[in-house]
Amino acid sequence: MIINTKPFFRSKIRKNLLLLFLVLSMVSCAKREVLKTETFKTNSGWGYSISYKEKTIIKQSIIPVISDKKSFSTEEDALKTADLVVSKLKQNLSPTVTKNELILLKIKL
Repeated sequence: MIINTKPFFRSKIRKNLLLLFLVLSMVSCAKREVLKTETFKTNSGWGYSISYKEKTIIKQSIIPVISDKKSFSTEEDALKTADLVVSKLKQNLSPTVTKNELILLKIKL
């Protein structure tokens, strides 16, 4: 007597592949939750905001670490600083910015 077991194993493999596909889809969707940067116009220049899952976590309308309360002179300067802060957050570092870092980014102070 010969028993054909191929259909059983094929259906089991299909179920496992489907489960694997679903798990990988969920993982890839979870990784899409990224920090989002946006610039905005202020009365005297530009600022930036950083959001995570549609919630603003940082809103910076003035240049940090300088004594004057003035905004970034260009949108590009605001975006460069926001990108620096995001890179620090991704590395689990403090998001504070130093004056030296602003100088290295060539931000007009």
